[in-house]
Amino acid sequence: MRADRLLSLMLLLQQAKSRQLTAEELARRLQVSARTIYRDLDALSSAGVPVYANRGPNGGIALLEGWQTSLTGLTQAEVHALSAVAAPGALADIGLSAALESGLIKLSAALPVVQRSAAEHARQRLHVDSSGWFQGREVVPHLDVLREGVWQDRKVWLAYRDFDGEASERVVEPYGLVIKAERWYLVAGAERGPSVFRGARVEGARLLEEGFERPAGFDLATCWKEWCQRFGERRSSYVATLRVTEAGEEALRGIRPRGEHERWGQGRRGRDGARTVTVDFERESIAASQIIGLGRGAEVIEPAALRARLEAIARDLGAVYGAPAAASAGVAAAPAPGVAAGPTPRRGRGGRREVPPGTMARRGRG
Repeated sequence: MRADRLLSLMLLLQQAKSRQLTAEELARRLQVSARTIYRDLDALSSAGVPVYANRGPNGGIALLEGWQTSLTGLTQAEVHALSAVAAPGALADIGLSAALESGLIKLSAALPVVQRSAAEHARQRLHVDSSGWFQGREVVPHLDVLREGVWQDRKVWLAYRDFDGEASERVVEPYGLVIKAERWYLVAGAERGPSVFRGARVEGARLLEEGFERPAGFDLATCWKEWCQRFGERRSSYVATLRVTEAGEEALRGIRPRGEHERWGQGRRGRDGARTVTVDFERESIAASQIIGLGRGAEVIEPAALRARLEAIARDLGAVYGAPAAASAGVAAAPAPGVAAGPTPRRGRGGRREVPPGTMARRGRG
């Protein structure tokens, strides 16, 4: 590879110190042509390596006197980035956190003194925490078996339960493990081609003696990216039409993906400031839970089943938090999202109530 050749060329020039090497000599040692050497020299120069060439019988190629790369060839930014790497819980799950820590210690010891202090400087100023706030990592009881299958290229028997609760058994070829948002996934070859299995749904796993050959040209990162794209396109869909106020729409934007926001802006607002929007929820249960949080800021127009579900929930909530109960406790009900609070009567002199402007106080006859 050219990157390896460029590094070898730079190290050869560094070992020569002030002695100049000819292009022919470098070409012979790297087993390329002299023309390739000159192209590589241009690449090194463009990358900031102070290399120069002298023409003539006694000429040759050398580095600027006194310049040398570090033993590892790391730049200052690379040292900072590697020093900021914490041992994430993901590596602890598969037993590699200690290996990462010891590897970083060895890397630090191999750095020159100047870069070693820079590494400690960066470690004290940047810490990476990949864990979530309120959602812990899922328990994957058979992760060790999956890891061994991936590492040893051996088939694995799985007992799996999918999202709908359907149980199945199968033999797969484990290609790799992926962790996304605190969740482990197994990418494996199955009867229908490369498939993805959620680690927490693996109810049983057994490492088999039979091995397998990974597909030629298979790349785990590329496979995962393509699967995620297909998953997003074929995910479950539950479309609901809502009538939302301005405040309700703003709250809705905070809980729905940004890709949906542009479509909402196409509808015109009515005189009351509300407008009709179409939201593609994943399931009815998700739609209900998210719309409830909007209070009076959103009203379901359709489907009728979702509207009926919310009406039933509202009746249940009313039985617990209804107006009579709040009034008997002397507590004023808080306005729902998207609804402005009404004017509150004030006490005037002598304890008399002052009625807000624009309203009329009705008194019963004694």
